[in-house]
Amino acid sequence: MTTTLWLRISSIISLLFAAGHTLGGLKEWSPMGDNPVLQAMRTVRFDALGVNRSYLDFYKGFGYSISVTLLLQAILLWQLATLARSHAAEIRPMIVVFALATAVGGIIAWRYIFPVPALFSLALVVTLMLAWFAPRPV
Repeated sequence: MTTTLWLRISSIISLLFAAGHTLGGLKEWSPMGDNPVLQAMRTVRFDALGVNRSYLDFYKGFGYSISVTLLLQAILLWQLATLARSHAAEIRPMIVVFALATAVGGIIAWRYIFPVPALFSLALVVTLMLAWFAPRPV
């Protein structure tokens, strides 16, 4: 399999990751149901730089920002796949950067969030490393 194909697969994994992350944030939820922490996040409000926000606003905003970043990653990986057809060696450093950032994000997800995003990160790191190790045309 080629670098181009592995990067396309990586792009699709990132797109699915973005979709899952976005869908998971469309409603207010908690793994333990509605609880005092979630209620406080909804009700405690404060002024920040001229706007009034709740902690839940920040939580959801950061979550949607991650979704945008995952979508950007999916698009960039697709574009890198196109470049890999003629410049596989030149894009290898970029593949490593994506793989390292994804690995660190996966460790953070495993340690502080929950396993599903960590597993998506693991799948993405594996396909990125396969793209990096794929034979390059001579």
